[in-house]
Amino acid sequence: MKRAARLHAILDLLAADGEVTVEELVERFGASPATTRRDLDSLAEQRLLTRTHGGAVAQTVAYELPLRYKSHLRTHEKESIAQTAAALVTPGMVVGLSGGTTTTAIAAALAAREDLAAEGGITVVTNAVNIAAQLATRPEIKVVVTGGVIHARTYELVGPFVEQLLRGVRLDLAFIGVNGMDAVAGATTQDEREAAVNRMMAERARRAIVVTDGSKLGAEAFSTIGGADLFTTVITDRGADEAALDALRAAGYTVHLA
Repeated sequence: MKRAARLHAILDLLAADGEVTVEELVERFGASPATTRRDLDSLAEQRLLTRTHGGAVAQTVAYELPLRYKSHLRTHEKESIAQTAAALVTPGMVVGLSGGTTTTAIAAALAAREDLAAEGGITVVTNAVNIAAQLATRPEIKVVVTGGVIHARTYELVGPFVEQLLRGVRLDLAFIGVNGMDAVAGATTQDEREAAVNRMMAERARRAIVVTDGSKLGAEAFSTIGGADLFTTVITDRGADEAALDALRAAGYTVHLA
């Protein structure tokens, strides 16, 4: 395996498991222990992981792996969630999309909806520049970008300029991606600036929906977005843990399985 591909694979494992060891990587990729340590040191220099004795762990608190390293994780689940979410959108709606890999999949699903062009289109309000670029060539979709300061790892715009625009709009639906979704803690994300934007986007919607694959259920991240008083619905995949799903329903969420 070439070095670039190996570095990407290491980050994929880190995103999925939270930690890796040199021994595990040597066994998986066949590189020598010395080469593997150099790989980890290189990624640590880029602040993509934290080195430990014998391996590495994911960065903590307000840090997450860049979106480009997460875009091909659990793709089948995210595509299923995206199709279920996109089916809730009807022509004429104003739809909010936060940043994230699942909401990016929703944007792709909306772009593929031929009926939207035939019946007047929709408006998408987003703070994610990659989603805006993805939809910009679709004449049936009016794209409103919030403005703000770009977060280099997630492509999301954050800060007071975002909030200023969101205060002046009303959304029919808001699809919010998360880093954690717990029945007690509610929806959470790794970055407090993103959490503030996501919270306001949800507040401006008639119906706010959390979209997340099952691996994030029962998990808590650094900053709170909101709970069942803000989000009416959670869309997740059929592989989600049954106990986590039951806890969400008991807390007042409507759960849709994609």
